[in-house]
Amino acid sequence: MTTKGIKDKVAIVGMGCTKFGELWDKGVQDLMVESYVEALEDAGIEPKDIQAAWQGNLYEYTGVSGAPLSTALKLPFIPVTRVENMCASGSEALRGACYAVAAGAYDICLALGVEKLKDAGYGGLPAAGGGAGVGPNATAPGMFAMIATRYFARYGLSPEEGKRTLAHISSKSHHNGTLSPKAHLKREISEDDIMRAPIIAWPLGLFDCCGVSDGSAAAIVVRADMAKNFRSDPVYVKSLQIALSSGEEGLYTDYDYTHVESTYRAGIKAYEEAEIKNPREEVSMLEVHDCFSITELANCEDLQISPRGGAKEDIMSGFYDLDGQVPCQPDGGLKCFGHPIGASGLRMMYEMYKQLQGKADARQIKDPKIGLTHNLGGVPPRCVCAVCIVGL
Repeated sequence: MTTKGIKDKVAIVGMGCTKFGELWDKGVQDLMVESYVEALEDAGIEPKDIQAAWQGNLYEYTGVSGAPLSTALKLPFIPVTRVENMCASGSEALRGACYAVAAGAYDICLALGVEKLKDAGYGGLPAAGGGAGVGPNATAPGMFAMIATRYFARYGLSPEEGKRTLAHISSKSHHNGTLSPKAHLKREISEDDIMRAPIIAWPLGLFDCCGVSDGSAAAIVVRADMAKNFRSDPVYVKSLQIALSSGEEGLYTDYDYTHVESTYRAGIKAYEEAEIKNPREEVSMLEVHDCFSITELANCEDLQISPRGGAKEDIMSGFYDLDGQVPCQPDGGLKCFGHPIGASGLRMMYEMYKQLQGKADARQIKDPKIGLTHNLGGVPPRCVCAVCIVGL
């Protein structure tokens, strides 16, 4: 039997997003309520209209079940499912809501992602866990820095060329972040300042790494044939795919360590479901998981926007800048908008939603048709990846 997927079966009719940052004066419930209320008002619905909900978060202090969502949002006696899939937890919540609507089980569902990292003292260089791979000091910056050093060697980039390419990525994201009212980091940083920043794990410096943030984002999804009952400009889900590595990349010597296989595989499935033949020409904009600047570079190749080894030329030519052919991170990305882990996938979708509706203000992209979000969790040899494609 051939499955047809969820293309154009589900629409997003409301979204909400808090400001991301060091939100010491707000708790988890405050953040959930804030994003939820904005989403409700945007969709023009009432709490009683929601038939099921999904809560995405990584850490247990945010809640080990769906109870925090049902309690904070006063949604009694409906099914609420708490999902966790590392840094792709927000996208996993959206997938649950979309699949339930596409299956015909419900007409209107809520997906919400939240994380309150600052109160928990999360930060520094936590070791990366889970399975076989490189050690013994398997920090996230160290593991992703290895992509950079291997990439430079494989494609003949000098240390200066490689660092300058990564600096352009981060500088571009900082610029975009200044145009995003809800972003965590809102300061222009020059390429030269990025090049001179203290090293975290060579070649990744301070400004090559995303920060630690609090925040929440939410989406209301409905049957596509109902969408225009709620608003004139719904955003339709064209594809939502998740791929998870079995860890085999870390067990064999043929893994090149210049890409993330889960991203490549999820992208192939997503393009097939969305009926996209030429991603470089058909995708209007990207929100990718730029936990580190090198990750953004690798993502652009894994998603077949840039050819293998060709991302440097595209990056330095401005192809991914806000006024380029395929803007990447128009809201500043994880790097500058922030990365409250469970909320990030839905925050990415919030930006695509606003851009497609022409409501992104100073960072608005000209006439976008297709937006792609990419949410990644884990370490390069063992990652979960979510790719979602949306359009009008």
